[in-house]
Amino acid sequence: MTAPQNPGTPPDDLTPAQRTEVELLARGKAERAKAIRDAKLNETPEIAHEFLLRRGIWDELRVPYAERAGIDLSDIDLPVPELPDEPRLDLAHLPAYAIDDEGSQDPDDAIGLEPLATGWRLWVHVADVAALIAPNSPLDLEARARGATLYLPDRIYSMVPNAVVERLGLGLHPTSPALSISIDFDAGWNADTVDVQLTTIRAERLSYSAAQLRLDAGEEPFVTLQKLYVASKKQREAEGALSIDLPEVRVKLHGDEIEIRSLPRPETRSIVQECMTLAGWAAAIYADDLDIALPYATQDAPTREVRGDDLPAHWARRKTLARTRFRPTPGAHHGMGLDAYAQATSPMRRYLDLVVHQQLRAALKEEPGLTGGEIAGRVAQAEMNAGGTRTTERLTRRHYTLVMLKRQPERIWDAQVVERRGPQATVLIPELALDTLMSTAAPTGTLLKVQMAEVDLPNLAVRLREIR
Repeated sequence: MTAPQNPGTPPDDLTPAQRTEVELLARGKAERAKAIRDAKLNETPEIAHEFLLRRGIWDELRVPYAERAGIDLSDIDLPVPELPDEPRLDLAHLPAYAIDDEGSQDPDDAIGLEPLATGWRLWVHVADVAALIAPNSPLDLEARARGATLYLPDRIYSMVPNAVVERLGLGLHPTSPALSISIDFDAGWNADTVDVQLTTIRAERLSYSAAQLRLDAGEEPFVTLQKLYVASKKQREAEGALSIDLPEVRVKLHGDEIEIRSLPRPETRSIVQECMTLAGWAAAIYADDLDIALPYATQDAPTREVRGDDLPAHWARRKTLARTRFRPTPGAHHGMGLDAYAQATSPMRRYLDLVVHQQLRAALKEEPGLTGGEIAGRVAQAEMNAGGTRTTERLTRRHYTLVMLKRQPERIWDAQVVERRGPQATVLIPELALDTLMSTAAPTGTLLKVQMAEVDLPNLAVRLREIR
């Protein structure tokens, strides 16, 4: 646990002005608070947060991380233009499936298969957000400033206006405009040609579990999509792609109640993920062939090889991965085992995906696109803003997870040592996807029974005790 430095006691009674000052410090909106300073405490957001909790001014469900990151939590109040009247390839006769988690509110991709004389054509349809959001338009500038949609346990703060989602969400209307990426495969699942087109599609919305039931029943195209997934994953692994399987949970807030559930992992989730990966590869290959500048995603080779398939091995393998970098020219993405890759399937949720769509759409319309320098500028701004969003999501999930631990002090949890750090070890509670340092002599891989000993919400720290 991290103890406050120079501990003192701020006065119990604060004037409204002093309280406001302390709250602004806790929210990251001010650097000073006289009441904290007078008590000889360090003027940090964490110290101010702790004071507000002790005095009952804030409760344990108050989270300040979005404010500290400077994230705009206001609704987007900008007009949305009408869809342009333009030619589109009509694919409404081909089945397409928008498969996502239960309760998803922004369905922006769908998959389908079209039989060919010598193989199959994979279609990955993506909501044509760039049809409504042109480069440098007010909507584009707003999306760029946000960087990504913010998913919090109690609410979603979209990167684009709700009207865009309602108008373009796949499966929300009888037909939808899409930017569709296709890959032709031969009978051995070797990729032949790639293409990108503006289309009109008809999508059926399914949850992963519903799609899994249809796969288990032997329905097409799910059975053939499974074969594609297996073949594609094997090919990428032969090129060095890494598989990392660590616990994931979904944290939801219902009033004052916190719900933490393990993320379901039906095979259909992996199938859809593989199709999205293939679409990103195809978009990059298509753009590179036409010399289109994109925010290509690249990743250096892992720093070392980690063998094994247990939890500590997956933990160690993740730490060997270099950070994904975006640049205007293509390069290898070693973690995926691909020679080129661009994130292209979430233009409602990630700004750089929207930039990819804007560039592809400009090429299809034979209009000038952004230069490499302009792409680099967008990458810098979007990465900074999206980074704050991802950090906020991670810190907020951990906050609510620690609140749940605090509320269940007698509960015993299964845990595992995933890494040793001298006299301490990193311990992971899979059911909560929660890791923390713990004093234990247990070697890596040891299964433990642990119980919450102390929670420090302002510092997002927890001390566990081993139950023998």
